[in-house]
Amino acid sequence: MWTEEAGATAEAQESGIGNKSSSSSQIPVVGVVTEDDEAQGVFKAMDLNRVIKLLEETDKVGLEEKQLKFVKKLVQCYQNGLPLRDLAQIFKILNLCSGKIKNQPRFIESAYDIIKLCGLPFLKKKVSDEITYAEDTANSIALLGDLMKIPSSELRIQICKCIVDFYHAEPPKKHIPGYQQASSSYKIQMAEVGGLAKTMVQSMTLLENQLVEKLWVLKVLQHLSTSEVNCTIMMKAQAASGICTHLNDPDPSGQLLFRSSEILWNLLEKSSKEEVIQQLSNLECLLALKEVFKNLFMRGFSHYDRQLRNDILVITTIIAQNPEAPMIECGFTKDLILFATFNEVKSQNLLVKGLKLSNSYEDFELKKLLFNVIVILCKDLPTVQLLIDGKVILALFTYVKKPEKQKIIDWSAAQHEELQLHAIATLSSVAPLLIEEYMSCQGNARVLAFLEWCESEDPFFSHGNSFHGTGGRGNKFAQMRYSLRLLRAMVYLEDETVNKDLCEKGTIQQMIGIFKNMISKPNEKEEAIVLEIQSDILLILSGLCENHIQRKEIFGTEGVDIVLHVMKTDPRKLQSGLGYNVLLFSTLDSIWCCILGCYPSEDYFLEKEGIFLLLDLLALNQKKFCNLILGIMVEFCDNPKTAAHVNAWQGKKDQTAASLLIKLWRKEEKELGVKRDKNGKIIDFENLPGLSAEDFVTLCIIHRYLDFKIQATHKQRELANKSWEDFLARTSNAKALKKAKRLQEKAIEASRYHKRPQNAIFHQTDIKGLNTTVPSGGVVTVESTPARLVGGPLVDTDIALKKLPIRGGALQRVKAVKIVDAPKKSIPT
Repeated sequence: MWTEEAGATAEAQESGIGNKSSSSSQIPVVGVVTEDDEAQGVFKAMDLNRVIKLLEETDKVGLEEKQLKFVKKLVQCYQNGLPLRDLAQIFKILNLCSGKIKNQPRFIESAYDIIKLCGLPFLKKKVSDEITYAEDTANSIALLGDLMKIPSSELRIQICKCIVDFYHAEPPKKHIPGYQQASSSYKIQMAEVGGLAKTMVQSMTLLENQLVEKLWVLKVLQHLSTSEVNCTIMMKAQAASGICTHLNDPDPSGQLLFRSSEILWNLLEKSSKEEVIQQLSNLECLLALKEVFKNLFMRGFSHYDRQLRNDILVITTIIAQNPEAPMIECGFTKDLILFATFNEVKSQNLLVKGLKLSNSYEDFELKKLLFNVIVILCKDLPTVQLLIDGKVILALFTYVKKPEKQKIIDWSAAQHEELQLHAIATLSSVAPLLIEEYMSCQGNARVLAFLEWCESEDPFFSHGNSFHGTGGRGNKFAQMRYSLRLLRAMVYLEDETVNKDLCEKGTIQQMIGIFKNMISKPNEKEEAIVLEIQSDILLILSGLCENHIQRKEIFGTEGVDIVLHVMKTDPRKLQSGLGYNVLLFSTLDSIWCCILGCYPSEDYFLEKEGIFLLLDLLALNQKKFCNLILGIMVEFCDNPKTAAHVNAWQGKKDQTAASLLIKLWRKEEKELGVKRDKNGKIIDFENLPGLSAEDFVTLCIIHRYLDFKIQATHKQRELANKSWEDFLARTSNAKALKKAKRLQEKAIEASRYHKRPQNAIFHQTDIKGLNTTVPSGGVVTVESTPARLVGGPLVDTDIALKKLPIRGGALQRVKAVKIVDAPKKSIPT
């Protein structure tokens, strides 16, 4: 329909002037289609530059009518699409029309019609046109965002419709010879390059009270936010906070909340998550989210409302990860705790009065999300008191029991199992912060009773479908796994009240029993889960027994047996990746904490060839275990029976323990890069390049550092002893006391300011008659000697000796001491 050969201009054609012979001299133009020409796919000419020039003219009679007429013809020419090569000129015409709207409102229709054309396909004549005209296209599309400033509802809505059409490209209405449609994503890419997303975000501030227009802009932003490039642009334009603060704006259709939440989701996923969270972590945004969530929680009954409610909660959970977010200040934390526990702990709060969760998928997901948000919130320590007030521990413990037929909510068996595991996992994070509440709820007793059920033969057909239920299909391993994690978290608090209570309830014996039971019933199918459970059991035992001889005695031979069992594991399994490495670390830790220091256990360990097993592990030459094993060996060497076992050990090729240790030493030297001369002497502590004579002197001091340190230690001890001797001399020898007093007075006098200002009043601060060499404060309170014995404060210091002769004590009469007169004035305060 467009040809390189153009005919006469539209104006000439309209007046009947023009002929075919003159068409070749015209510049490339487009023409108005006649019925015959349309069949042949040819346009008659229309000079776009002439239209631009015409629109730039002013102050002519009848000019506006002529301008409008030409723009109308222009629109008729491009009903099947816009060629990329003409796009810059067409958008310049659009810009000129929009500039006239303020004074010539009739141009609104012209601008509207041209914008409508932008929703049509963009056409290329050559394959390279998409690259050649990329800059023109990007600038043209960017202009659409700038036109949102025009205060015309119709125009703004049409701009939004045009942009939305970018994402729903349709083929041209008619085939155009010589032209192809640009790629379907071309407009979208050019919108990214031109930064259209920024101007559309900024246009939101112009639409505070225009709901229809606002919804259209949100629809545009929803489409634009599917791109990472646009999301980054929108994030920099503060789109997250701008959209979130308006979540509660009135909207009967519900589109505002839906589209806004979708945009926030995309911003969090496709741009800088940290920056978006920072934008949303303010009081205004959180208050808006709080009110939206409350309304949906209390009044949302449709499937759509529940989904939207859950989406808002997930966004809130992400924001709550920021410790600077004022979750407590806006009251959101308190409400979330209430919503998480109101089914388990009855509340009189009006927010939850009459509310009940169903077993629908959305309500089930909500329950899990609320458990999850509690874990996030408890990381902020000021939340602890709210968790106490909300009785969170009690609510979570309602799930730590064997399944019952009668439940508060009729969850399905699979749902109840998943919530149970989620609740126990949540307790592992919350309970260590609320020790008193945990103990008041008999937490240890509940967990141990639940573990007893986990170990029992009661029929239980678990589903194991959830994340927490991994490896627990058809068994109770998942329940046991999370219960042991909870116990491990409590034990490692090192709170003696908790650990003592656990020991009194027989936890050590129960843990050993569970471990032995798992040994007797191996489960290769869930081997990784079993290994994790065994590791946790050993860590719990280590935490309970460390530094407690009586508990180590309870651990006893049965405990040693399970340790030895693990140590006999095939070394090849350490490389399996299933968790044998972790189990071995836990086992070595339990030797430190549960066996060493308890002589009966040590002897039994030696009798069962435990030292041989340790040396076998050491011979594997795995660096991650060597330090721990060597430390255990050193501790065992305090036992006189150990040496014989060490000397009796033989490894592969009759290797002895001494040979093994020397081999390890050499390996360590090699890793450190230690160099030796031909005689085996270490040569690289001294043979360092670029050292001066002074450096070599310093190096010698470094060599003897420990000697100098031992000498400094002795010197300090000597000074401490000398100080103590001087103190004793002052308290038992009058001459020494007088000497010390003179030295003190001399030091005080030397520190005084001797030049007195004129007319200054001098106050005597010395107290005569005091035989003390310690500094005195403004007030002296003597509590060691009753006033009735010394006659009151500041009396003759010898009066106590006159009234109460004491022999053999500190108040003996010393003849060499001269008693001076007591001061006549009291101490100034």
